[in-house]
This record gives sequence, C-alpha cells and structure tokens, in this order.
Amino acid sequence: MTIALSNVKKIYQMGDNVVAALAGINLNISAGEFTAIMGPSGSGKSTLMNILGCLDRPTEGSYLLDGQEVAFMTDDELAVTRNKKIGFVFQNFNLLPRISAMQNVALPLVYSGIAKKERELKAIEALEAVGLEKRLDHRPNELSGGQRQRVAIARALVNDPTIIMADEPTGNLDSKSGVEVMAIFDKLNALGRTIILVTHEPDIAEYANRVIHVRDGLIVRDTGEE
Repeated sequence: MTIALSNVKKIYQMGDNVVAALAGINLNISAGEFTAIMGPSGSGKSTLMNILGCLDRPTEGSYLLDGQEVAFMTDDELAVTRNKKIGFVFQNFNLLPRISAMQNVALPLVYSGIAKKERELKAIEALEAVGLEKRLDHRPNELSGGQRQRVAIARALVNDPTIIMADEPTGNLDSKSGVEVMAIFDKLNALGRTIILVTHEPDIAEYANRVIHVRDGLIVRDTGEE
C-alpha cells in the first residue's frame, strides 16, 4: 500500500464557527493506481490533495505513506518526504518566467544537493520523456500552454518520484493539449507510477482507473470499492 488514510479530519476555526474541510476520510491507494478525485467547489477535494501531497497536515487521524506516519511530521520532514516521493503538477504550471525550460525542470534538484552538470542531464532526460527535447532553452512565454504543462510534468518527474499528484492539470488547456497531457499521464502510469489527479472534468476523470467523489468533506463514492 502506498497511501493509507484513517479517519483524517481537517478542521478550521473561522471566527466563532468550526469548519470541517475534511470530516473523516478513510482511503487506501495502492502503488501503481491511477486515481481521480472529483467534487464540487468547497467539497474538500483540494484539502485532501494537499494532505496527500504533504503540503498540509490533518487536524486528526493517521496518514501512512509507504508505511511511514507523516500526519505529524515537522515542516522540514514534510519537505524531505515531498522531495523524495512526490512530484507535483499544477493548473497554472508554476514555472519561473525568466529561466529556460531546462532550468525550470532542474530546479527541484538544487534542493537535493545535486551538482549542476548532473542536474542538467537529468532535466534534459525528463524533457525528452515528455517530447520537449527541442525546447530546452525556451522560456515559458515562448511555449504554448500544452508545452508549459509538459515542462511542469518534466519538473515533477526529475526527482524520480513514485507518486505524481496533479491538480486540475488540464484546466488552462485547450482540448487538444489536454488530450496530449493526459496521454503522458497514461504513459507514466503504464510505467508503474502512482497518479493522483484532481479534476472537475468527467472526460478527464475517465483516464483514471478509479474515481473518488468527495462532498462535504467526505468520500461519497469510490469506484475502486464498487
């Protein structure tokens, strides 16, 4: 089992009100699964993704990642775990505008203490994996939206994580670019990576072999259990 959540809650104090963004999530995701998380705005799906990605901690409950409890890690411990195990892809790409595609992809390796030459080689390899070997020196504003998202996927891959987490990765793309990006996720999953995808688009969720529906901070449907 890659991921095991047990009675995970995320509680926020909003003035005099207590808001449960997650109201008790129990979820297991095995290595190599392709899982989509869906739900309306305010359902808790983004909060769930943040906890799964070690970007946030639950207020209550247990989160085992590869058998290791991460729910109450320190910030530094969470950062190390993210860097080693998880690659992120975001709707808005989150690329630095003044540096090249290769430099953007190599950036996570700086925090891993890898020498410059090796960083560049790994970045080139990751860009080749997403079909952008001819765009190494292009800056983000010289790339199409689909190409920028492929750079973002290459950046997510460069540390060789076992899990790729994608938050609305096709939200800013046209249909053709969206299909191309999802084909890359399909390929990565076929190679054994665990993919966890947040989307509000049913046609994008269809790429996954499991769809989890979240509403009011709870899982209300899980096709993996049907």
